[in-house]
Amino acid sequence: MFTERFGIEVEFTGITKTQAAKVAAEFLGGRIGTGQDVIGPDGRTWKFVNDGSITTQKKERGRIVNAGSEYSVELVSPILTYREDIDTLQELIRRLRKAGGFANTSCGIHIHLDGAHHTPRSIRNFMNIIASKNDLFYKALQIAPDRMRYCKKMDAALVERMNRRKPKTMAAIESVWYEGYNGGRSTHYHSSRYHFLNLHSFFNGNHTVELRGFNSELHAGKIRSYIVLALALNHQALTQKCASSKKPQVENEKFALRTYLNRIGLIGEEFANCREHLCKHLDGNAAWRFRMAA
Repeated sequence: MFTERFGIEVEFTGITKTQAAKVAAEFLGGRIGTGQDVIGPDGRTWKFVNDGSITTQKKERGRIVNAGSEYSVELVSPILTYREDIDTLQELIRRLRKAGGFANTSCGIHIHLDGAHHTPRSIRNFMNIIASKNDLFYKALQIAPDRMRYCKKMDAALVERMNRRKPKTMAAIESVWYEGYNGGRSTHYHSSRYHFLNLHSFFNGNHTVELRGFNSELHAGKIRSYIVLALALNHQALTQKCASSKKPQVENEKFALRTYLNRIGLIGEEFANCREHLCKHLDGNAAWRFRMAA
């Protein structure tokens, strides 16, 4: 699952785009090009752009105060792969945090997964996987109420239509995805995009499946956990013969998510921190499904 390509967008404030670009250029050994784009020695571009949804702030004399629009920062990574690039990404995040960057409740993280290997079956699988785990994911990821309008839960009516019709082509999948929306599909900020799972980027963007259900962080370990989860979900959708949208009965949230994460590949010591971050906010016991007898 770690061979699939991905990109990440990390929203934050606390420093300006100019400051963020300087930090990245120094760390990467690159140069600042057009705007605040940083071109690394390998030719890949790390972009620092403005996002109007961010509530801009900065730290001043130990207090967080309002700041100007130049403090709206979104890091847009180049195309990455996990094994080759995760260390670089994590260290860049640490440098930005050390420079004064921070995230607030208006900030989000979006992970784009390469859509090249997806089929109608795997897209339906992805929708069903997210739908079945909606409640568990939203509690585990502690999605801020301020951000719910930008990453709504999987639309139950959409999932029902998709599973009832069982579209066999991407064109048919696309038709079901946009059903019920007014206006042209080609606009970038189409209303259908504001869900945990966004397929608008797949049909009318850069042919990626986007996961939007993450609060922003400048915590390298949590960002790694989000990326690993996204890659594992993507791999499950691609390789599983079928997936159900039915929500399982959960008696013990922490145990349910831990065993699910193990099942989709987050197993062993390498991903212990990822499992810890992802299960931290859930109720229950990670080791025992039911309470031990007295």
